[in-house]
Amino acid sequence: MPATMYSWSGNMETRWVSFENMTGEKGRGGMENSGAKGHACDSITSGATKTLLSMEGPGVINRIWVTISDRSPKMLRSLIIKMYWDNEEKPAVSVPFGDFFGIGLGKTAVYENELFANPEGRSFNCFIQMPFKKAAKIVFVNESSSDLPMVFFDIDLQMLKAWNESYLYFHSYWHRDTATTPGKDFEILPRISGKGRFLGSNICINANPAYKDCWWGEGEVKMYLNGDLEYPTLVGTGTEDYIGTAWGQGQFYTKYTGCLIADSKNLQWAFYRYHITDPVYFSTDCRVTIQQIGGNTKDIVIALQKQNVSLIPITVHEAPVMHQIYKKDSSVNLAGSDLPNAWTNFYRSDDLASTAYFYLNSPKNNLPDLQPVRLRIWKLRD
Repeated sequence: MPATMYSWSGNMETRWVSFENMTGEKGRGGMENSGAKGHACDSITSGATKTLLSMEGPGVINRIWVTISDRSPKMLRSLIIKMYWDNEEKPAVSVPFGDFFGIGLGKTAVYENELFANPEGRSFNCFIQMPFKKAAKIVFVNESSSDLPMVFFDIDLQMLKAWNESYLYFHSYWHRDTATTPGKDFEILPRISGKGRFLGSNICINANPAYKDCWWGEGEVKMYLNGDLEYPTLVGTGTEDYIGTAWGQGQFYTKYTGCLIADSKNLQWAFYRYHITDPVYFSTDCRVTIQQIGGNTKDIVIALQKQNVSLIPITVHEAPVMHQIYKKDSSVNLAGSDLPNAWTNFYRSDDLASTAYFYLNSPKNNLPDLQPVRLRIWKLRD
C-alpha cells in the first residue's frame, strides 16, 4: 500500500487520470490544447457508457473525485458507476452514482467522513483504497432518459512495481426493497464467500406514511460471519444506536457515523456507519442484515392494528420489564390484553435502500445484478 507521508518508496509511481490525461502516462498530460486547459470535462449522452479509467496493474487507487452538471435525484440514481478488477467480465462495483458516494435518496448533502466528502454539496470524493493486480477499469453508464452535459473527474493512483498477495479487492453492493416484509430482515449484504473485510454501509429510508409519526428505527443490524446461519455473531441494539447516536435520529456527521438527511416532514432519513477503527474481518463468509422495526405506545399500535396496517408486535417495554410477545407464525392482537400501555416495538414495512462496501480476496463478484431503473427511482421523492 502507499507509503506514509514521511517516507519514500521506490515501489510506487504516482499517476493522475482525467480527461486531460486519460492514460495517466508520464509526460503526456494536458496535450490537447498545446498545454492550455483543453479537455477538463466531457459529456455522457442518454444510454451511453463512458470509460474513466483503464489501466494495467499492479496499482492502487487512492482517491476518486467527480462533479457532474446534473445533480438531480433522478440522475444521481440513474447514473451508474462500475468498477472491474483484473479483467473480470462482471463488475465488482455496480452502484447508483449518488449512493456510491454516500448520498442516499438521490439528495446531495454537505459533509465529510473518513471515506467520502462533499465539501459544498456539489462534488463527490471517495478516499477508499482500491488495489488491483492485473488491471482496473472504471466506467459510468447513463441509464437516465437525459443527456449529462458535463462530467469532470480525476482518479489518483499509485502504480506498484510489486504486488502483495495480502492485498484485498474492493467491492460494493446496492440493494433496494420498496416494501419490506414484516418479520423478514433487509439484506444490506447477501452472503459472500471468501476472506475479507466488511467496511460498512450507508442506508436510506422512505418511511411508510401508513404508520404516521411512529418511530421507524428500532431495527438491529446483524452480521453473520464464518458459517453463522440462524443466528449472527455480531448484533446491535437499534438503528440509531448502530450509527452512534440515541433516542431518535437527527442530522449529524462524524468520521465514522452520521445521518445526512433527517426529514421528519417527508419521512426520509439517510445515514451511515463505517467500520474503520472497529474492523469487521471474515475468513470464510459474511452476510449483513438490518431488521425493519418501529415503535410507539401500545394504544397507538392498537389503533394501527384496528386500521389493518401491516405490523407484527414484538415487545412491550415498561422499563425495566421487557414483555416478549413476538410469534413467528402469527401477530398478537394487543387490544384487550393486560399488557401495560408502554413502548411497543413492532415489525413494519418501509422502503429501504443500502450501499455496502467490503473487501474480498478475489476480484470476482457473485452477488445479484443491480436492480433496474424503475425500481431504483420508484417513488424517489424530490
